[in-house]
Amino acid sequence: MNPWIDHLSPLGARFHPDEATQIEDFGRVLSAADLAAGFVAPVTDLGLIGVAGDDAASFLHNQLTNDVEHLGMGEVRLAGYCTPKGRLMATFLMWKDADGIYLQLPRAIQAPLQKRLSMFVLRAKAKLRDATEEAQRVAVLGLGGAKAESALRAHVPELPAAPYAKVDGAAGTVLRLADAFGAPRYLWLTSAETAAAALLALREQLALGGNAAWQLAAIHAGVPQVSQPTQEQFVPQMVNFELIGGVNFRKGCYPGQEIVARSQYLGKLKRRMALATLDNAAARPGDEVFSSDDPDQPCGMIVNAAPNGAGGADVLVEIKLAAIDSEVRHGSAGGTALSFLPLPYALDAIDA
Repeated sequence: MNPWIDHLSPLGARFHPDEATQIEDFGRVLSAADLAAGFVAPVTDLGLIGVAGDDAASFLHNQLTNDVEHLGMGEVRLAGYCTPKGRLMATFLMWKDADGIYLQLPRAIQAPLQKRLSMFVLRAKAKLRDATEEAQRVAVLGLGGAKAESALRAHVPELPAAPYAKVDGAAGTVLRLADAFGAPRYLWLTSAETAAAALLALREQLALGGNAAWQLAAIHAGVPQVSQPTQEQFVPQMVNFELIGGVNFRKGCYPGQEIVARSQYLGKLKRRMALATLDNAAARPGDEVFSSDDPDQPCGMIVNAAPNGAGGADVLVEIKLAAIDSEVRHGSAGGTALSFLPLPYALDAIDA
């Protein structure tokens, strides 16, 4: 058993019915209002690939959609891994320290992705390992909302000053990610003992959630996460990945690069990712959505979904831009209607 999970069980953690180590929540589904006010969430469904060796950066640079060779020690970047046809097999958070480079992704797809990447190491001096349960990063806490910064600063005095920045210190590693609800989001990676002691104090100041709360915050930040049901479904631009810094068009080749570049420069994009809410908590990644203008075929697919504390779900949905102004429903033309919400960034950055 992961020692971090042992610390969480006595706090009332409710586990995923099919995954005994995946914490859904702590007895109450947090709402968007809870997250906006301030929340803390043990995150147990993300894995970590560590890549070490003299050629680690150049190897990953040739595989991923973003620049790895110029990744700074104080930076965090998004990156994708595509098929030769330009379809995303995974999306990562990426950073480095003195020991190597780290790729964070859903635990459920980590092993096959790690194995696939390892196949292409060949003669490069790079070695991939599962770094998820290494002692100083075995516990992951996600925090966000208006009260999160001051609450976290009591335990980690120095925090990253801007989104996609990183601070390493005696208490572990803190990553600042894209804001949600107008406030910073942080991932704090540390030891089980440090996180357990801090969580007892943090839950007195912040709403306590689990994986679902962290996913809901990411959804409202407009940051997609490719998971098992959506692998090989999207070219990066279809999920706004280049709009949020996940694609570098000036770097060298990588699998699918030609198709990703062609999607960027040849013609206007016809599909994007939007934020929506619906009165159906059963919505899941990979579910199709249908437009009233063309009810016989899907117009899009749910990328990420999380319960919203109001009996429904909030979702990121990849969709034909022409369908956004129509009535869009989940699962079939007769399914639950989606209501679209504004994303925290503009979709017309390159579409105008």
